[in-house]
Amino acid sequence: MTWSLTLMAYLAKRFALSVLIVFAAFSALALSIDLADLFSRTTERGIPPEVVISMSLLKLPDVAQKIMPFAVLLGAVFCFSRLSRNLELVATRAAGVSAWQFLTPPLAVAIVLGILTMTLFNPMASAFLSQYTRLEARYIHGQASQLAVSSTGLWMRQGDANHQSVIHALRVADQGVHLEEVIVFLYQGQDRYAGRIDAASADLQAGHWHLTNAWVSGADGLPAHRDVYDLPTELTPSQIQESFASPDTISFWELPRFISNAEGAGFSALRHRLYWYSLLALPLLFSAMVIMAASFSLRLARLGGMPQLILAAVLSGFGVYFLGDVTRALGQSGIVPTPLAALAPAAAASLLGMTLLFHEEDG
Repeated sequence: MTWSLTLMAYLAKRFALSVLIVFAAFSALALSIDLADLFSRTTERGIPPEVVISMSLLKLPDVAQKIMPFAVLLGAVFCFSRLSRNLELVATRAAGVSAWQFLTPPLAVAIVLGILTMTLFNPMASAFLSQYTRLEARYIHGQASQLAVSSTGLWMRQGDANHQSVIHALRVADQGVHLEEVIVFLYQGQDRYAGRIDAASADLQAGHWHLTNAWVSGADGLPAHRDVYDLPTELTPSQIQESFASPDTISFWELPRFISNAEGAGFSALRHRLYWYSLLALPLLFSAMVIMAASFSLRLARLGGMPQLILAAVLSGFGVYFLGDVTRALGQSGIVPTPLAALAPAAAASLLGMTLLFHEEDG
């Protein structure tokens, strides 16, 4: 029993160290590429270098979260290949340890990594990415519009340095193009109050919001009724959708409430619901990466083909990534149920790896 526990702890430690090394290497590479890209995009804008570096660092946790499955896959490949090259894998199998017993410690570590990524790392990454998107909108895109959905309805800001307007609507239709029960607060400059508009509805048209049954008041507070009133805007329907918070910028713990608020306000939150299910599937996905790596490692270790092993692992990883893109598109279009679209890549990878392992074990 002591020997078994010692072996399990040793395998778990070797696997965790391999994943950590691969993850650190991938993260450093991603940071250097992103820094080069940001500097090339901001060279002519006069943005201070410290701002560019801080933006890249804020984006890094989100990128690291996305490359984590590949780090688990390649970390498992390097761990198993090293054990095989040192004949530790051969000695373990000769002692009567089956492939499934051998995989128990790495699988346990992968599941724990998936849970930690989902519950701890994702909230940190989403908070940093939210700050990054605000800096990107300010320094790179020059966007002045912002949109937020809460339990009290829709809040939107538009304008420039000279004129600002804050729009609130209790109900939304047509993905933000039609608003009902609208209040608009008007400002001169950044914070000087210039008036208010109360309208029954507002429709986004080319270059303006078309408000109906509107009461318009200036800074003096005296209202005047207008059957129709056009409020200038530079917003377009696509910009409203782009301003809608990306799923990556919302914490795993906050996503259910955000989805409820968005759907209550009239927006489709299918993209966010799919992302939340994909986070729930992370422990299964990481486990699938370990099983796939083991299936290729046990097969090719007998043939002594390290290059083939790495190539097979990389191709299988890209295959899972491609399958994830396909199922995500099907899920967002409503063709496939959202939970199935999120779980399909991890389930397919697990079934493939298990099939190969059963073949290796039982012939």
